Amino acid sequence: MATRQKAPMGRPRGFDAEEALEKAIRVFWEQGYEGASLTDLTNAMGITRTSMYAAFGNKEDLFRKALERYTEGPASYGARALQEPTARQVAIVFLNGSVRATTRPGCPTGCLGVQGSLAAGDTGSNARDALITWRNEHTSLLRDRFRRAVDEGDLPPDTDPELLAHYLMTVANGIAVQAVGGTTRERLQRVADMALRSWPAA
Repeated sequence: MATRQKAPMGRPRGFDAEEALEKAIRVFWEQGYEGASLTDLTNAMGITRTSMYAAFGNKEDLFRKALERYTEGPASYGARALQEPTARQVAIVFLNGSVRATTRPGCPTGCLGVQGSLAAGDTGSNARDALITWRNEHTSLLRDRFRRAVDEGDLPPDTDPELLAHYLMTVANGIAVQAVGGTTRERLQRVADMALRSWPAA
């Protein structure tokens, strides 16, 4: 819930921290970690650097908080997909969610988790590492879900759950990159549908 949090000395911060974080997400999403300057961030958030540091920590801390919020918001289709009753439905919800999230009207195209640090140099190495960890964690969750599907007979016994998870993540990441390049939602949905046509049958 968005509330006006208290500053350390008990005075109101004078800004909505939740709303400011949402604006920071958009800047990182559009510009990547290194491309987003502190001036870009504070201007978008409508706060001073001092207020930003007091509320969120440094730029790296802010990025990690933004990524966490992004996971709970635009990228929440990943968690929803894992709850589907069959592996194929997991894949459908995951890829369809990727298409919708990366082409959402009024939002930046692509995925914060993919292009957030694609061009990161040394100064962005921690953000790049955080995103690698973020993507690996999501791949591991898919792998574990597909491993369960093999155990339950929902996927063929010779299925490689890890390879299947990487396949799905690679298609989703590719969808995100293509979205940034201007590929339409309709065409990306056709790509997702094509990927699902090769899904292993039990």
